[in-house]
Amino acid sequence: MNTPHIEVAFDAVMQTGECPLWHPEEQALYWVDIPAFTVHRLDPSSGAHRSWKLASEPATLAISDKGGLIVAMRSGFAHLDTGSDEVRLTDIAAAPYDTAITRFNDGHVDGAGRFWVGTIYEPRDKPAAEMFVLEKGEIRKAWSGGMTNSNGLGFSPDYKTMYHADTSAHRVSRFDFDVARGTVDNQRLLMQFSMDKENNYGGRPDGAAVDSEGNYWVAMFEGARLVKLSPPGELIGEIKLPVRCPTMMAFGGADLRTLYVTSAGARPAPELAQYPLSGKLLAIRMDVAGRAEPAYIE
Repeated sequence: MNTPHIEVAFDAVMQTGECPLWHPEEQALYWVDIPAFTVHRLDPSSGAHRSWKLASEPATLAISDKGGLIVAMRSGFAHLDTGSDEVRLTDIAAAPYDTAITRFNDGHVDGAGRFWVGTIYEPRDKPAAEMFVLEKGEIRKAWSGGMTNSNGLGFSPDYKTMYHADTSAHRVSRFDFDVARGTVDNQRLLMQFSMDKENNYGGRPDGAAVDSEGNYWVAMFEGARLVKLSPPGELIGEIKLPVRCPTMMAFGGADLRTLYVTSAGARPAPELAQYPLSGKLLAIRMDVAGRAEPAYIE
């Protein structure tokens, strides 16, 4: 793969930038800074930026079919009115877990308008994370355990496959997905990344996106790269990054060929000296287009 041109799309440093989400109707990018409790919005054409400071950590976002956003926070799901500069949140459902040790993390909307969001079990001493689904304002549990840090969620273009990463286990899995019923089955390994931090370490899988050709792109936290996997799990490409800890990416722009990448900026000083763009929003022009994110159906 040719080395693409990488630009800084937004120059401010995020503590932990996450969950970039392209809004096709607005032609704008949303993302969160989790420890800063903030949702951000950027209009790339004008450079106009807005933000909303919340009372609970926002982890991931979905477009609402009623306008505005659905925000998965530590405290639960809420609707954010993005038409106002004021923080106008309407609660949807309270968190279905102990908020002292767990919070929502990574999520995506499926082809039927359900919002799938996994959790991170913060003590990290056992695989106790869970996967939840927000559907028509109600939360249900899809599965429990088998992971510590739920991440890397994605769906194939035909919605017959769900991809999922457990960052702590350095593992990406795939499931058979039934979009009509909203169920998963037949989990199998897509890629196991090295856990040997001394010799063969290329980072661990964080957030992800699926392109229009069905390939799975995953941000390799501590690996300074994005990795491209084919549907069967072959490593078919990578993009080296000027940040060590990318967190997630989203295809955006009018042609969905601009890849926006978030990263962690609250990192040790030697790392920041080597990677001075850490925490800034990056934009990469791509040869392949992404897919428009479906809206959550309220």
